Formats: sequence, C-alpha cells, structure tokens
Amino acid sequence: MTEPLLEASGVVKRYGSVTALRDASLSIRPGEIHALMGANGAGKSTFVKVLTGAVRPDAGTILLRGQRREAHSPAEARRSGMVSVYQEPAILPDLTVLENLVLTETPVDAFRTHLEGLGIRNLDLRAHARTLPLATLRIIDLARAMAIEPDVLLLDEMTAALPADLTAGVLEAVAAQRGTAGSVIFISHRMLEVAGLCDRATVLRDGSTVGVVDVAPGAEQEIVDLMLGPSADGEKRRAPDATSGPTATAASDATPRLSARNLAAGRNLADVSFDLHAGEVLGLVALEGQGQDELFDVLSGQTRPGSGEMLVDGSPVRFGHPSDAIHAGIVLVPADRSSALLMQRPVRENVALPRLAAFRRWGLIDMGEERERVGSAIDRLQIDTRAQAEVQRLSGGNQQKVTIARWLGSGVRTFLFYDPTRGIDIRTKAEIYDLVRELAAAGAAVLLLTSELEEIQRVCDRAIVIFGGRVVDEMAAGVADEPALLRAAHGLQSATAGDTSGTAS
Repeated sequence: MTEPLLEASGVVKRYGSVTALRDASLSIRPGEIHALMGANGAGKSTFVKVLTGAVRPDAGTILLRGQRREAHSPAEARRSGMVSVYQEPAILPDLTVLENLVLTETPVDAFRTHLEGLGIRNLDLRAHARTLPLATLRIIDLARAMAIEPDVLLLDEMTAALPADLTAGVLEAVAAQRGTAGSVIFISHRMLEVAGLCDRATVLRDGSTVGVVDVAPGAEQEIVDLMLGPSADGEKRRAPDATSGPTATAASDATPRLSARNLAAGRNLADVSFDLHAGEVLGLVALEGQGQDELFDVLSGQTRPGSGEMLVDGSPVRFGHPSDAIHAGIVLVPADRSSALLMQRPVRENVALPRLAAFRRWGLIDMGEERERVGSAIDRLQIDTRAQAEVQRLSGGNQQKVTIARWLGSGVRTFLFYDPTRGIDIRTKAEIYDLVRELAAAGAAVLLLTSELEEIQRVCDRAIVIFGGRVVDEMAAGVADEPALLRAAHGLQSATAGDTSGTAS
C-alpha cells in the first residue's frame, strides 16, 4: 500500500471554552485530489490553518512524507511543501502584485504561466492589490501557490467567489494535478464540484473526522448524511432541494420599490436598467468584471453614477454616501463579511450597531431594549453565539447571519445581497434562502447577485443577466437554468429572451 503523503491524526484546537477541533484526522495519498467536507462550523478552515502553520494545535500529530512536521508559521509550512489558498486572499492590499510575489519569494515567470492558465492574461504586475476585484485576487493567490510546486496544495473554498468562467479554469488546473508528485486538499460546499473532481472525501462534524468516502456516483448523499449527522427522529437528512423555487411573485403593475434607469459608472457599468418590486427577489447573474460591482456600489451609495438615475417608490434619488441609501431604506449585505462587521467586537454590538440611536434615552443606551431586540434577531436567525466574545471566532455562515441580523426590524425595505452564501455550508445556505423568501413575503424588495447559478431557481422570482455593463437578458426563474444563464452571461443570445415575469427597461 502506498505510504500517505500527508497524515494528520488526533488534532485538537481550542479557543477558550470553544473547541474548534476535537479529533480531526486526515490521510492524503500522493497524486490524489481529496475533498475535505463538513457543515458550517465543522472545523474545516481551522484544520487547514493547523496544517499550514497559521494556527498551532493543542494536540495531535502531522506527518509529511512520513516525517513529523510542526510548522510554526505559514512561511515555514510553505518551505516544507504545504501551501494553502484561504477563503480570503493572503495578499497585502497596499503592495503591488509584484511586491506581493517578492514578499513570498515566488518565481515570477512560473506565476505568469499559471495565471494565464487560470484565465487571467495581461495583468499589470505594478497594479496595487487593493485596486483589483476579489475574484482576480483569489486567482492571483492560487497562481502564486502553484508557482512554487508544493507537495500539498490546500484550497479553502477556492471557487466560492468566482464567476463561472474563472471557476472552470480553476477546476481544470486542479484536475491536472491528479497523478503528479503532489496532492490537493479541496474544500468546497458545491457538491457537483466534489463529485466531478475528487477521488476521496474526508468528512468533519463538530470538529471530529466522522468518515472517509470514495467519491463515486451516488456518494453525494452519503457525504451529506455524514456532514449533517442523524436527525432527532432518526430519519435520513437530505440536502436542500435545489429545484424547488419560490411561490410568491411581485405585482408587476405596482410602482417599483427600486428602479434603475440607464445607470453608468466607472469603466464597466455602461447602461443598466431594471425594476425591483416589493415582495420580489430579483436575481442578478454576471461573469467577472461585467459591471456588477459598480452597480452595487451605486445602488448602496458608495459611488455616484456617471449617468442615469435611480428611483425609490417612483421618486428620483441621488446618494452621496451609504447613509443616504440606508435612510432611503436600502442596505447592502456584502459577500466579504469582514468589510461589514466589527470582527473583534461581540455579536451583540454588531447586531445593535445600526440601531444605537433608537436604543438611546437621554444620551444613554437602553440596555434592556437592546438586549430584547438583539436577542430576537439572534434567535430568528439561529446564530451560534458560543464564541460571541468576538465575531471573528464565528464560522463564516454565522458571520453572514450577523450581517443580516443587524437590519431585521430596522425598517429596511430593500436588500442588496451580493453573493450572500459564498463559502457557506448547505445547511446554512438553506436557512439564508428561507430568510430571503421571508423578507420578500413580508414586503421587502431583494436584489440577489449570486455566483451559484442554481440559487436563481431556488430563491428568485426572475433574473437579469449583465454582460458588457448592460442587461442582456431577463427571464423567469422557472426557465433560468444553468445553460440559459451561462449563454446570456457570455453575451450569447438566450433561448429564453423575452420569457419573463417582469420588465427590465
């Protein structure tokens, strides 16, 4: 039997009273692509950080090529042949791309080769990292990791923030590693990616390894069962039904809650128009760099449009600051949770932040009212607050719930969700899907951008597709399957054009 390339056993990691890993084990064969699976908060990201030296374990053994290894930093792990691409790019924003490469002693020629193979060409290495889109930064992080040809490459939700075209490039590059001298540990909540790419899957639940599965046809349900564990009544638990869609549709003859008319901004947003009604979830699909970032910046008041106008309840509005949008009842829920939360502050403070003025009496905060409202929001979203001393200790799914919870009961009438389920497990995704539909059923208007195309039929009433900074197609959710959305997103004429349940002007 082939000796494992990497073997970890009995790994334990505690943060005060919270045990992130209690008995995590993993065995990787040379040349295999191995999935690391688990529900939200199962310990996957902590396990990866332990393996790559970012976090020191409290117990456990790690062997690389049969030799015990104890990396005390990512740089030390990198030199020993273990490299990770984390959920958030490990790139210094105020440095140029080239300076980031020099910092990690990355060979530039090899980096360029891998970058082009991953779908990004003619990148200016003198560009500052902070000026580049998140998806581009993730590809840069991956190309940098691949350039040093590591023994073990660990990819933590690598495709979660990527559009379909870049995702395809990543999956091809990972698949090409099979049978080589090195191995890949692949973390993804997208079961189709795991089924089509990986050889085996190790499943974590509550910080412990609960099974190893050979990935073959029909293995998906076994993996899900291991991830979720037995239900209270002993029945088999199943993943959310991706084909079940919403039942409510907005009244198209009513005055739209939010309208965009010929909006243009920056280099990518050229001419976008749409109507969003109360009680409606409108999906938005676009490949990287088609103007969606600029659109959300304009709608949320972070950027002023170069031309065009916005209307709220039929009246023109102009936002000079995000607070203007909030006062108009429009809030942004971003994919990057760290940009929306005070990561070193407790859950209570983060949830209460937008309503501090309402809690004040005679200049003092009414702690009783704050606790009641915050507690109600936490209970409604089932936020795990065991680590509430700091939001950064929560799992990604619970952080996203905190981001949403702060706006519940605040009078917000329009939600702008930018890829809200990126990097979140299937159970928490289902909870956020249900919440989005609840918000719409209560009369809110929701604009939902997603990089996971199956969410359109699962959550939305209809969808618009942006290409080249313009709306090129609109379709009812019932016909917005992946092939139709991808054709439109690539600028090809869609067979569903004109088959809609609303109007994009």
